[in-house]
Amino acid sequence: MRRLNGLDAAAARRALLRWYRSRSRDLPWRRSKSPYTVWVSEVMLQQTQINTVIPYYKKFLEAFPTIDHLANAPLERVLELWSGLGYYRRARNLHQAAREILRKHGGRFPADLKLARSLPGVGDYTARAVLSIAYNQPYAALDGNVTRVTARLLGLRGSLAQSQFRRAVETTLGLFLSRRSPGDFNQALMELGQTLCLPRSPQCPSCPLRRWCRAFQLQRPEDFPEPKRRRQPENWYMATAILRKNQQVLMARGLSDGLLDGLWNFPSALGRSRNEALDALQEKLREALGSSPALRHSARELRHNITYRSIRVQVYAAELKENVRANGLRWVRLQAVGQAAVSQLARKIAREADISGEKTGYP
Repeated sequence: MRRLNGLDAAAARRALLRWYRSRSRDLPWRRSKSPYTVWVSEVMLQQTQINTVIPYYKKFLEAFPTIDHLANAPLERVLELWSGLGYYRRARNLHQAAREILRKHGGRFPADLKLARSLPGVGDYTARAVLSIAYNQPYAALDGNVTRVTARLLGLRGSLAQSQFRRAVETTLGLFLSRRSPGDFNQALMELGQTLCLPRSPQCPSCPLRRWCRAFQLQRPEDFPEPKRRRQPENWYMATAILRKNQQVLMARGLSDGLLDGLWNFPSALGRSRNEALDALQEKLREALGSSPALRHSARELRHNITYRSIRVQVYAAELKENVRANGLRWVRLQAVGQAAVSQLARKIAREADISGEKTGYP
């Protein structure tokens, strides 16, 4: 189909691909068409900025250059290398999926859409992105950037939360897609949304699609698409205990309410007030240690956001006389806190508390 709702699809497609091939950024994951490296990059890029991902991507592939290396690595090591990147469920799913690929698919990311989507953590977008980029299969990959470009191009009203709008975008992409170069096409739309067709203050004069863009013609690009409703942030308090003995600190798996599962954190508890959080922390320590140590409150307070939660963290400290043993707790050397599979929040607390082993400000 040459024309799409008045759009000369073939001419617009050619302009888009010419622009991408001459102006696209030299990103490390674009230097290989390996299904594995494309998959890793797509998982890391979910809800994470490109500049943040680049060093993690390079370090991750140095440690796990193939699916076999990733599948055979302990989860603890995978989480160590992911630490600081956030959304840790992605790392656990990546590791689990690698093991499944090794067991069921001969160590190669499946080239079938249904099989790809059956892997842990691989949704429709990731499967389509990998199959189009690595296998040159004609699948359009729909993410937020692609949605924005498409909605503005054709002047489509609505948001992704509306099924009718989503179907309209998917139909448009299916007709607009380059069958010859689907991978480049998908990456071109993503690149356009990331660099020029921005949510605010889009760089329309530099856009290769401005000639056909309905939103540009209306001079209202920011009206498309409609903004997604965001969940209102919730205010929480967290009490955190830094429990030390000599040059070691006690750490626990996860936080309260199932947050940061699989990562090491200082023993912590959440509450709607400072006192509620502290009471919950002391109860948690009594259950784990048999008694709650006398905690000294630090004047320091820090802020941290986890999804929709805005958290005010109060730090407490105590010295323990024995290397206690309890389920889910372990002693970590102070010097190793920065290298272990520790959450970004725990790293922030460690920096704030200056538990480098040199000076602490704590007893």
